[in-house]
Parts: sequence; C-alpha cells; structure tokens
Amino acid sequence: MTEISSSPVLLRREGAVAHLRFNRPQALNVIDLSLARAFHAACRELASATDLRAVVISGEGRAFMAGGDLAALVSDPLHMPAAVIGEVHPALELLAGLRAPVIAAVHGAVAGGGLGIALAADLVIAAEGTKFAMAYPRIGTSADCSTSWNLVRLLGPRKAMEVALLSEPFDAAEALRLGLINRVVPADSLQAEAGQLAARLAAGAPVALANLKRLVREAGDNDLRTHLALEASLFQQCAATADFTEGVGAFLGKREAKFQGR
Repeated sequence: MTEISSSPVLLRREGAVAHLRFNRPQALNVIDLSLARAFHAACRELASATDLRAVVISGEGRAFMAGGDLAALVSDPLHMPAAVIGEVHPALELLAGLRAPVIAAVHGAVAGGGLGIALAADLVIAAEGTKFAMAYPRIGTSADCSTSWNLVRLLGPRKAMEVALLSEPFDAAEALRLGLINRVVPADSLQAEAGQLAARLAAGAPVALANLKRLVREAGDNDLRTHLALEASLFQQCAATADFTEGVGAFLGKREAKFQGR
C-alpha cells in the first residue's frame, strides 16, 4: 500500500496496521466524487490484505470530515448524489466486513456523511473540541453513509430519532456520554492514542478479535438460538489456533505462580 500526497484519500501501512486518511483539507474533507472513488478503492485494497491486523481512519487538516460536498451535489442533483453514494456505501460494507478492527480518530467537524463513516468504525477516539452534527435535515435531505443504521444500534430508536430529527450539534463529551464514541483525548495526542490502540489490537490474537467483531456486529440481528450456535462455532474455530494454546498456557502459568506465591 502506498501513500500518494495528491490523492483525496491516503493509504499507508505500518506493519500490520493500515492508516486511511481523508486528504481534502482545504475543503474540510467533504465528500465529492473523487474522494468517494478513492475511498472505495482504498477499502477494496484493505479488504484484499490478508495480513492486516488493525485500521485507523482519520482526516487531514482541521476536520475529520464535514459531510458531503454540497456544491458538487447540487450541481447535478439527479445524478451526482447517486454516483457518490454508489461509491461510499460499498466501501462501508467492505469496512464492516474486515476481520481487522477499525478505529476512527476524529477531530474538528464530524458531520453528515463524516458522522456516518465515524460511527461505522468499530472504535472511535475523538479529540477534545470535536463537533458532531447529523446535519442532513438542515440541507433538506435524509441520511446516508449508514448514519441512521448505526444511530439506532448505538442509541436505540427513541434517542436516535431525536438526534436525527432535531439535528442539534453536540460535542465530544456529549458523544462520549451517549455512547457514540469510546474515548476523548487531548487534540495533540489524538494520532498517538489511535496508533497505540491500533498497535495493541494488532498484537492480539487475530482470529479471536475477528470473531469477536463479527459476534458483536451480528448480535442485534440474530435470535438467541442462532447467536448461540454462532458463538459455539467461532469459539471452536479459535480453539484450533496456536494463539488459544499459547494463551491458555500463559494464563494457567500465571495462575499457578499466583497460588504458589501465597
């Protein structure tokens, strides 16, 4: 994976960790067709990587992503929205299907489609001062980028309806309180915190983490019997790995040492 500075999406690797960075800083990384296509291409590349252990998504400049490029969308309202969505939505499906955990490291403005992309990640770290906004009703449109799908699963239908219909901006502290994000960190340590978390995940047991990601993502759609069967199947899959054997051995060794030390 290579990073090209002129591309609207930068993709680079640091060992088993991939960094995907939106790169239209002069436009607050709003989504136009070129960014949408580059995002889709980057997600296809991530999906094809067999040695990937974690992904960090972030934004260049003053914002993570301030939504869609409204000037581009309104220039051809009959065709441009469909073209942009036709690239972004398949990209989000690819991200959700990655076995590797995905971390969104957000700052500045996180609005509209940017909110949807952030919520689509498995974990979200926000810089202090980050501003979140649904934004869609203010421009006379409904949601895209899986925003409504994730809001309902994270907040429940009643609170999701309030966030969607009233479209009131909220800060990082409120996003944390609502359970939309996982951590709030000082702005100058956002990338370091995201990198440390990615490294921690990359050092974990890949099959176990991939299976846990799948279980959590599918839990809301499965009935109990289906989910119990899936848990049993995936646990057995993990039990056949070297990570399981080594992990159990290390755990039992620590427990034995603790008992002997009493």
